[in-house]
Amino acid sequence: MDLNRLPVTVLTRTITRPGTSIYYPQLTGLANQQAETQINRALLQTVQGLIHEQQRVQVQGNTQMQGSYEIKNNQRGIFSATMNNYAYTPQMAHGMTFLGSVSADVDTGKLYALRDLFKPGSDYIKVLSTMIKAQIKQRQIPTLSDFTTIKPDQDFYLADKTLVIYFQLYEITPYYVGFPMFPISVYDLEPIIKEDGPLSILAAS
Repeated sequence: MDLNRLPVTVLTRTITRPGTSIYYPQLTGLANQQAETQINRALLQTVQGLIHEQQRVQVQGNTQMQGSYEIKNNQRGIFSATMNNYAYTPQMAHGMTFLGSVSADVDTGKLYALRDLFKPGSDYIKVLSTMIKAQIKQRQIPTLSDFTTIKPDQDFYLADKTLVIYFQLYEITPYYVGFPMFPISVYDLEPIIKEDGPLSILAAS
């Protein structure tokens, strides 16, 4: 494992039409062309999925839509990014934002689901849920109801030596809270992380 490898090159692409301006990432120059195609397809599909979500919740009218992205990890062969989409239609009380993310291995093109980060059979759902409950209490985060558990495929991204679990607006908190983010150190998860998985790669010193 090369811990000093260079970041991959990221290009910014745009989707522009009347009332819509969306910026999203695409990778270029990967040694594995198939991996590049696979990751770029996932990034674009995530952006398109956010657009569809907005179309589902927005009322009919002159909807204005904006999208952008943030690169969260681009090191050690692991790429992770978030993409957001904000839309507002006049006469709605306020705009709505959705957030999506993609985490992948730039060598193989493997797209990581949350379960792929942990050893088979490990109760990662219970472990993560317990940690999030503790953060909700410690940070005094208001919730719509008592938080019980994450979903098996809960949204997440990777950032250096941290796994960040996040929730959509209204998923567990009132709108004004924004996106509830729960950073968890990879070192706190070492007993259950997959030995050849991305968290092990990021945890290596």
